[in-house]
Amino acid sequence: MVEGTSLRERLSVPVIAAPMFLVSGPELVIAAVRAGVMGSFPTANCRTVEQLDDWMSQMMAASGPATAPVVPNLIVHRTNSRLADDLEVICRHRPEIVIASVGSPEPIIDRIRGYGGQVWADVASMRHAEKAIAAGADGLILLTGGAGGQTGWANPFAFARGVRAIHDGPMVLAGGVSDGRAIAAAEVLGFDYCYMGTHFIATEESMAVQRYKDMLVAASLDDVQLTDAITGLDTSILRPSLIAAGLDPKNLPVRDSIEISKDINPDAPRRWKDIWSGGHSVEGVRRVQPVADLVREVANQYQQARIQPGR
Repeated sequence: MVEGTSLRERLSVPVIAAPMFLVSGPELVIAAVRAGVMGSFPTANCRTVEQLDDWMSQMMAASGPATAPVVPNLIVHRTNSRLADDLEVICRHRPEIVIASVGSPEPIIDRIRGYGGQVWADVASMRHAEKAIAAGADGLILLTGGAGGQTGWANPFAFARGVRAIHDGPMVLAGGVSDGRAIAAAEVLGFDYCYMGTHFIATEESMAVQRYKDMLVAASLDDVQLTDAITGLDTSILRPSLIAAGLDPKNLPVRDSIEISKDINPDAPRRWKDIWSGGHSVEGVRRVQPVADLVREVANQYQQARIQPGR
């Protein structure tokens, strides 16, 4: 970071391009940071530790002390067998911010803090927020109702005020942010930054297949279905993708059984490959466009909302 320059001053709009499984890759992240928003990605998108090292080299080369930062996302749950190896790679590249998801950030805090980085943790309830703060998280990402993929349930108005009462560090809204006016509204609630995910899926640089992007453009809020049949956790899924995969949205299989072994049924739908997520912000997706155009559009909306609130 350039001395005396805050993170906010390095951004064209206070947004993180959300980390999305099988969607966020080097092209999307690099385009995001060059456009002036934080670019994040799940390290799980890399098949190997070596690929993660290569991705980080590409991304960090495109970022700098005066640009928006690259923000890797580590799954910290005990089932992530690659956590220690991925953490070693992250520490070698020394990104400013690392996101911890699906569990306590405690396992990574000392290592990230050791080189001067920050850890921001996903939380979906007040209990999660309290535990993340106790573990030493620098920032909190509030998963609220309407987020794409594995989502939270809380109303952002109530959640924001509850967390702000116990946390004075960076706070991020995740869920339902569709344009610059929503970002301005989030600031009034006390948020410092916003996740935008669904919009970034429908960009030219995302790794999503074209059919997925086209489905987002055609979809509306009513096409988003909340179900635990995909992962065992409440997940926002595009109903048209369930239908295209041969599933009945009104009669889905039991919890966490959507993906049947290919040895049993080679034609069974695959999670994330054939069944796609989307958040409530899909209502604002109107076209597939370059990341730079999307960020410019959102930044203009944000500035206009600050000049003329409520219009």
